[in-house]
Amino acid sequence: MKEEISTKREILEKTAREYFNSAEDEFKKERYNSSLVLFFKSLIALVDLYIFQKLGETPSSHNERFRITKENFPEIYEIIDKDFPFYQDSYNILMSKELVEVIKEDVKKLAEKTKTKL
Repeated sequence: MKEEISTKREILEKTAREYFNSAEDEFKKERYNSSLVLFFKSLIALVDLYIFQKLGETPSSHNERFRITKENFPEIYEIIDKDFPFYQDSYNILMSKELVEVIKEDVKKLAEKTKTKL
């Protein structure tokens, strides 16, 4: 069991870091929609890591993630509830540099909460 827990944690940390670094690359190229999507994916990996650290489980869908955070971690819920619509809109609307920077800061907050180095 301990090996499984370590592996799940490591996978979530690695994917969060990978998405974050890819988002940074896209941001430097001024590809803000791609950057936002990748920062949001990093954020979600860190939210899942936080849930795993606190509850020993990971959500299987966005709906479950929202429910778990709303019931147990309202400060985390507020972040993803605020950022999720921008992720959804990124398919239809051009995202601004400033908005992407806000999402990036939210990722950094979650990285700090989970003690994850990005």
